[in-house]
Amino acid sequence: MCMFGSSTHNILYMDITFHGAARNVTGSKHLLRLQDGTSVLLDCGMFQGMGEQTEEMNEHFGFNPTKVDYLILSHAHIDHCGLIPRLVSEGFEGQIFCTAATMDLCKILLADSAKIQEQDVEYSNKHRERKGLPLLEALYTEDDVIKALGLFKIVNYHEAYHITPNLKFKFTDAGHVLGSAAVHLAVQENGKTTYITFSGDVGRYGDMLLNNPQTFPQANYILLESTYGDSLHKDIGPIEDALLEIIKQTCEVKKGKVIIPAFSVGRTQELLYALNALELKGVLPDVPYYVDSPLSEKATQVLKAHPEVYNKDVKEVMKVDADPFGFKGLKFVQSTQESIALNDDVRPCVIISSSGMAEAGRVKHHIKNNINNQKNTILMVGYAEPNSLGGRLLRGEKEVRIFGDEYTVVAEVQSIKSMSAHGDYDDLLHFLNSQDPKLVKKLFLVHGEYEVQQHFAEKLKEKGFADVEIPYQHQKVVLE
Repeated sequence: MCMFGSSTHNILYMDITFHGAARNVTGSKHLLRLQDGTSVLLDCGMFQGMGEQTEEMNEHFGFNPTKVDYLILSHAHIDHCGLIPRLVSEGFEGQIFCTAATMDLCKILLADSAKIQEQDVEYSNKHRERKGLPLLEALYTEDDVIKALGLFKIVNYHEAYHITPNLKFKFTDAGHVLGSAAVHLAVQENGKTTYITFSGDVGRYGDMLLNNPQTFPQANYILLESTYGDSLHKDIGPIEDALLEIIKQTCEVKKGKVIIPAFSVGRTQELLYALNALELKGVLPDVPYYVDSPLSEKATQVLKAHPEVYNKDVKEVMKVDADPFGFKGLKFVQSTQESIALNDDVRPCVIISSSGMAEAGRVKHHIKNNINNQKNTILMVGYAEPNSLGGRLLRGEKEVRIFGDEYTVVAEVQSIKSMSAHGDYDDLLHFLNSQDPKLVKKLFLVHGEYEVQQHFAEKLKEKGFADVEIPYQHQKVVLE
């Protein structure tokens, strides 16, 4: 365990350095260094969908992990927690603070991440070896994951937790995914207290499953996500109708398959909830529904074990349906052999598989095997980095590279944009309603594309936030 203040000598002012999700959406990592030298890392996420840069960006933190004293984790999505095992393998020994549900999810997500990396590296290396290219190595192993999980410490929502005599924090529910939290730090220096809020990812007000994001105490500095800072989502209601129309058109009319890239945590459960609602109405098409992701099944079980996060609508449904995530025709696919067999089965069906950006996991294989058939539909249901496979499909590219080979996009590509666990700009502004802009010295926009952030910054200035900054990768900012 790193001791308090062990990382470096005292400095004149505390500062924060943005080592990820800086003018892009993934790789959330923000390093706060206090005046007494204590270093606190906010999130340690993996970069995803950044094209050829992705591997290089994930291999190098931009800071020394042995000099970090503590880590506070906002939630369990891989772009926020996915490099924790690598941080530990490179010498980090401090405590990792998170909510109970976040820890439950990290146990399965990080183990799965290690496994997928090792499988993908093995698959890629077969091609690289044939082409005489240098072989790749996984970012970390399952042993690294086990070691990292031993450093986790659960902190409950609204519990004022003292990390050191001069530093405390608390979590509030961010309404984004199971266990997600905004982080509120109070730092005592020079006889005064500075309040810093890190939003993590902010959910939607009126989410399909979860409670609304909670209000939070006044902050002097705010790190705010901005994924949809220039967008307004459609109402959540029509999601069921959109799903029904796409499934009927593809499976019943064209006799094809619907391939849905979906994150294992959050999006998959929302899809199952919506499909279950269609069954309760008696209109769900009678075709097989496969969740081809062992991780998604585990994540669904974790969600079922935390009913305290459900909103009142879900609780009402549960009065008439004990399992709002299960319905006729649903099958969770476990083995690789079962997954491969789906590609040889010509019958119409719906396949939900991770990852949501289609950058890794089994869904990438399903897209590869179904992209050249006009009967099929690839349905995107969430955010995808522009350079990811999902992002390229959403952009309408006619040729895409999958596992090193070029494929012509013949299948239909559709999207349901209203399915997002991220708040739009109205939700983000609502999240800030509890704040007096005049008392916020600086608001940093993170976790967003630069053009989106520039538009959102103007909206924030109109709301009275005078100093809005969009930090770039590895930028250090002094907090006076």
